[in-house]
Amino acid sequence: MAETISELNHTWAKVLGILETAIDDRHFFDSFLRDSAIHSIDGNNMTISVNSSLAVTILTAKYHNAISEAVKEVIGQSYKIKIENADNLKTVVKTEAENIKYFKYSTVNPSLSFDNFVTGSCNLEAKQAAILIAQNPGARDYNPLFIYSDSGLGKTHLLSAIYNHINNSASGKKALYVSGTDFLEEYMLGATGEIGMNQLSNYIVSHDLLLVDDVQMISYKEKTTDFLFQIFTKMYNHGKQVVITSDKHPSELKGFDERLKSRFASGLTISIASPDVATCVSILKSKINAGPIELSAFEPDVLEFIGQKFSKNIRNIDEALHKLVYYTTQFKPTKHIDMETTLEALGPLLDVRAEKQKLSEQKIINVVSDYYSLTPLQVIGSSRQGQIALARHIAMYLIRTMLDVPFTKIGLTFGGKDHSTVMNGVEKVEKELKTNTKMQEAITELKKRLKS
Repeated sequence: MAETISELNHTWAKVLGILETAIDDRHFFDSFLRDSAIHSIDGNNMTISVNSSLAVTILTAKYHNAISEAVKEVIGQSYKIKIENADNLKTVVKTEAENIKYFKYSTVNPSLSFDNFVTGSCNLEAKQAAILIAQNPGARDYNPLFIYSDSGLGKTHLLSAIYNHINNSASGKKALYVSGTDFLEEYMLGATGEIGMNQLSNYIVSHDLLLVDDVQMISYKEKTTDFLFQIFTKMYNHGKQVVITSDKHPSELKGFDERLKSRFASGLTISIASPDVATCVSILKSKINAGPIELSAFEPDVLEFIGQKFSKNIRNIDEALHKLVYYTTQFKPTKHIDMETTLEALGPLLDVRAEKQKLSEQKIINVVSDYYSLTPLQVIGSSRQGQIALARHIAMYLIRTMLDVPFTKIGLTFGGKDHSTVMNGVEKVEKELKTNTKMQEAITELKKRLKS
């Protein structure tokens, strides 16, 4: 088994996934196992580092067999497991940063893969292209692969998936992932004489794939972009793959030489659009399934709401979910997450008053529709049929009296009706309530349902 840090971390992440399910105690797992790691492998012996002497005692006494079985399930062979306090261990396995003096701080999340990249119409083509590159790097028709989009839409995930696929495969090929900022910093070190530019160039070109994330970060850096052009040319001429991401199409990049922009656009250029609501909900579900709260705890309309409100940026979905999870586990614990709780939790991210009002308006329409065995579309529509018109007027009346919504805004909610139409409908209900006992009973029952 190869003993690079990324491979050991990738293996241990899988082991932890099994243990987290088996132990089924999130607080225990977080305290004693979350930051554990494979420290070293020597023949048939594996040393696991943990964060305290207490963790050593408890895990050795109660979970040694479970850890051994999980390791065997992931790797396919048995190891003699020894659990040690990380503070007492000396580094045995050389880290990749020690073996490599370049791009020490360029890291890739080993858990990001094609399997957990949630796909929709907005990003399907980009994912397919990334898979094609990972399986057949260097093909001239797809070299370079240039992916562009706004921030937070999955470009880094796809680069990481390519990297993890290549470096964990048996192909013998090597991928190098760097951000635009990393590339700039490494060039600046070389330019000041701390490392040789030829050595840096040779190191980069020794890889089979170069993955450059957010290339726009080196814009207007003439010498750095010239160095990238040289690297690009060498790799292309040797049949090696280049994959680049940016926030703009190559032709729209500022601060780059035209010949470099031409090279960027000479292969396969693909954009990622903002996800639709359905894709956002799918992304949200996948993130919930990987977290501490069961998906069943979330009301469906909560997922739909977050998908609608935070669809422009996947990082916004992350932020909203993290706030909601924190609020419902630490601040106001609950096992049932409804819209009211969601609006409370996400208050800093939303115009809560407007959202609550909108929610309440729709709730009134839904409750009135159900009471009269109609659909919400019938109630907000234009039919003048007696029962439908009555339900519409009652819904308008309740929105007006219970929420104090202006007549003009109520009209917009009901398909753009004039404010005078809404006013007449509300007045009809008010007049009927003075003498019509059935109307009085209906309003009483509807208010009871709305408050329940």
